[in-house]
Amino acid sequence: MLTIALPKGALLKDTIKLFQAVGLDFSLFLDGQTRQLQITDPTGQARALLVRAQDVPVYVEYGQAQLGVVGYDVLQEKQPEVAQLADLGFGGCRLSVAVPAASGYRSSLELPPHGRVASKFVHCARDYFRQLDLPVEIIPLSGSVELGPITGMSEAIVDLVSTGRTLQENGLIEIDVLFQSTAHLIAHPLSYRIDAAALNHWVEKIRGLALATV
Repeated sequence: MLTIALPKGALLKDTIKLFQAVGLDFSLFLDGQTRQLQITDPTGQARALLVRAQDVPVYVEYGQAQLGVVGYDVLQEKQPEVAQLADLGFGGCRLSVAVPAASGYRSSLELPPHGRVASKFVHCARDYFRQLDLPVEIIPLSGSVELGPITGMSEAIVDLVSTGRTLQENGLIEIDVLFQSTAHLIAHPLSYRIDAAALNHWVEKIRGLALATV
């Protein structure tokens, strides 16, 4: 049976809608009363695992799921050994550098050498500033990184931005964008090679829908 890793959080509703469109119903995960983390589609063709977005590529990489849906930002940060099959087009956001509006900084290159940057995306941030040849200290945070500059712990942050409202409400502005992110369909590489015919049935359906919505 096909196993699919679905992401908790912002991408879940659109992900379930996508699979419903190709004939797989995992909408039970949207029922606020259920605590199930694994459900089987009523047709018996597939089951889904509900996991943290950051864990989707882990389940796929280790073969516990043949397919998964995850943001491009997670793929860039974790660099998992998975096959990236399609850009699904929803869940759009961007990974950006932001600073206090009152700081005067308007470009990453204007940040002070050996300054501090707070981020959940440690690897992405480190790679970005390395490419700029600007030495900075990356402070790893798992919560509200906006507090870094507010408290004076860091000069800047690297974080996901969607509408920009959270930045604005906390007196921060974007000064650079590292990359754009949307939901991606991924697969376990070995499963995709060995069982390509079975997986391609679903992959091509999903790709077709994704292209139709672009």
